[in-house]
Amino acid sequence: MATAAAFALGACSGGGATNTTSTGGGGGGGNSGYTFAMITHETPGDTFWDRIKAGANQAAKDTGSTLKYSADPDAAKQAVLIQNAIDSKVDGIATTLVTPDALIPTIKKAVAAGIPVDTFNSGLDFFEQAGALTHFASNEKLAGQAAGKRAAAAGATKILCTIQQSGSVALEDRCAGVKDSFPNTENLQVNGADDAAVTTAIQAKLTEDKSINWIVTLGAPQALDSIKAAQGAGRSDVKIGTFDTNPDAAQAVSDGKIQWFIDQQPYLQGYMAITQLYLYKKNGNVLGGGQAVLTGPSFVDKTNIAQVMPFIKNNTR
Repeated sequence: MATAAAFALGACSGGGATNTTSTGGGGGGGNSGYTFAMITHETPGDTFWDRIKAGANQAAKDTGSTLKYSADPDAAKQAVLIQNAIDSKVDGIATTLVTPDALIPTIKKAVAAGIPVDTFNSGLDFFEQAGALTHFASNEKLAGQAAGKRAAAAGATKILCTIQQSGSVALEDRCAGVKDSFPNTENLQVNGADDAAVTTAIQAKLTEDKSINWIVTLGAPQALDSIKAAQGAGRSDVKIGTFDTNPDAAQAVSDGKIQWFIDQQPYLQGYMAITQLYLYKKNGNVLGGGQAVLTGPSFVDKTNIAQVMPFIKNNTR
């Protein structure tokens, strides 16, 4: 856990439809003439991605570039969005790598076409295989290990680790890390696109298995669902920790309803993914020296929530 905390300040979502936005350049960086595409596996309504987009939009403004953002949680459709970016001859592509097998072949097409690609958020172990310049993310397995140790120190007897999107390598790494450091961990697959269904599934599990006294969720919405589920099951003994945050989850940490969240700095991921493409096109610069650039993990709890709360409310943390 001490190692995890030493990193710069814990990805991911699941289910929904494609969305596309475009942001014009000509900001603080003048007008670079570059157009960059950002493509993610965002689930509509998941506020985690608001921070990714805020960072990317600010980077486009700062570099005077045009940003085209699109997303789909379906891997095949995300690959189509990457192909669309290739066909439109953008100057660079930043993409998540949540389902590597489905996305790497198309990413390689971009690289072969002379379009620089960097990856972020998901796919830490696959960006080199994809041919990406670098990767901006948290170390998800390390974060999971730290979460398991922290729950153990707080008296965990059995942990329920919820996964809200099937097939996501980042989410699987998180729960695998928890289980590494706390073997009495059970995974529960939930539908991250349906909060009511998440609450029902967790409540049923807590009612059925009284030995579960900790829940580790992999996204802030599921942490808030877990609060309702524990109340519904009459389980005041259950504690909750989560990866990632939003204003409501941050407030729940401040109120003691959630013990902590693991920060991976999504704003920074979005900002650096676009800035890296700009610097590569302008100067040939590449960050990381062949390694991923880590943006997390670190823990935020009652002892330091007040320090980061203003940035969370400002959508920059």
